[in-house]
Amino acid sequence: MDVKNETLKKYYRLSYVNLSIISINKKMRQTIRLFAVALIAGAATLGGYKLLEEKDTIAFKNQEENPSFIPTNFSNNPTNNFDLDFTAAAEKTVHAVVHVKNTTVTTQPSNIMEYFNGGGQPRALVGSGSGVIISPDGYIITNNHVIENSSQLEVTLNNNKTYKAELIGTDPKTDIALIKIDSKEDLAFIPFGDSNNIRIGEWVLAVGNPFNLTSTVTAGIISAKARDLNEFDNNPQSFIQTDAAVNRGNSGGALVNTRGELIGINTAITSETGSYVGYSFAVPSNNARKVIEDIMEFGDVHRGILGIQGGSLNSQVAKDNGIKETEGVYVADIEKGSGADKGGIKKGDVIKRLDDYKISSFSDLTGYIGSKRPNDVIKVTVSRDGKEKNIPVTLVKLETYQIELLGLEVKDTNSSELKQRNLENGVIVNRTSNPKLSDLTGIIITKINDKIVNNIDEVKRIMSNHDNRNPLKLTFADQRGDVNSYIFR
Repeated sequence: MDVKNETLKKYYRLSYVNLSIISINKKMRQTIRLFAVALIAGAATLGGYKLLEEKDTIAFKNQEENPSFIPTNFSNNPTNNFDLDFTAAAEKTVHAVVHVKNTTVTTQPSNIMEYFNGGGQPRALVGSGSGVIISPDGYIITNNHVIENSSQLEVTLNNNKTYKAELIGTDPKTDIALIKIDSKEDLAFIPFGDSNNIRIGEWVLAVGNPFNLTSTVTAGIISAKARDLNEFDNNPQSFIQTDAAVNRGNSGGALVNTRGELIGINTAITSETGSYVGYSFAVPSNNARKVIEDIMEFGDVHRGILGIQGGSLNSQVAKDNGIKETEGVYVADIEKGSGADKGGIKKGDVIKRLDDYKISSFSDLTGYIGSKRPNDVIKVTVSRDGKEKNIPVTLVKLETYQIELLGLEVKDTNSSELKQRNLENGVIVNRTSNPKLSDLTGIIITKINDKIVNNIDEVKRIMSNHDNRNPLKLTFADQRGDVNSYIFR
């Protein structure tokens, strides 16, 4: 019995072990099934995530594969501006720019009697500037203010040779003067370039003698064309503006392009200190060349005029005149008998171009006309009633004379102007360069120093015999015809 029981116990034990194995096998199968399901689900989830991630991924492409993908152009080849070499232009021009010394003799009173009655001790004052040799036989262009009132002119070349200079002629309006030296050998000179073809941003060199430092070269770019300096000196001119450093003594020096061609005569700076602070101004070479050629041929300057009155356009001017144009010169009036009148330009026209040269402002117009002569024919493109029209205009001669002592420019009158003021003679003040006398614009001068004047030739004769140390008396009729006399001391 005990044996049976022991056998049963072993059996039970064995049976228990088998049952446990069977139970374990069932659990393992369940676990495997769960793991497989989890594995499949994880794979599906990961696959979906990867699919979505690929759709949102930004692809970075090589520009060679798609060159229009980014609208930029980075070239490995630098432009010519980075390869500029100023040495050639400097070597061509530095020997043709001279130092001009101006000796002026003035008389200063030494006591109270000489102060009121005139007289005094003579005193020599020395000024200096620059000049540009423009021909191998010694003609030199400079500024009028460099040689003004000179008693003696002396020119020093870059090789330190010194010459006495002769004054050939001047034009105070453009601040241009022509002098000459005599040399036994041909001199280095600078050829003229075309200032109408210059571009904003173009590299230029300023060559001169600032602060008595001979042969100084500075570089810059053209900052603006046809710059109007009316607000500075009430003189309607058209200047080249540059940021090349120009200081006292540079006046009359050369502004040249990178080919060594003369494109301007350095004339002025804008400054609160009297020294260079950022911008300088030059007379365009086309205008300067025309002035000195007139001086050489005629002894004075012959100016052609278009014969219009007007001004630059902007939004307000366009609105006031009921037009849509905001660029160009608005024609407010036409001078009778002028080229504009005979050619058919009308009041209300907007001048857009002169000989295909774009006109954006009044200074563009005056600058271009300043390079022309009487009887030159120019093509004027105007906008009229929304349409452009080309009109050939023959420039007429502007008969004017500058009373330098007062800064008054006068021209001959016509019969209708005299009749309006009930006058028999006189010359009319065309413009003033002296802001203090701006109210005199438009008056008709009938007498100078009690001598009757009928035309500008008589004004020239009277002024040539006038001693500037003595008072000057003007008798004139104002706009209403009232006659007055002023004495200028």
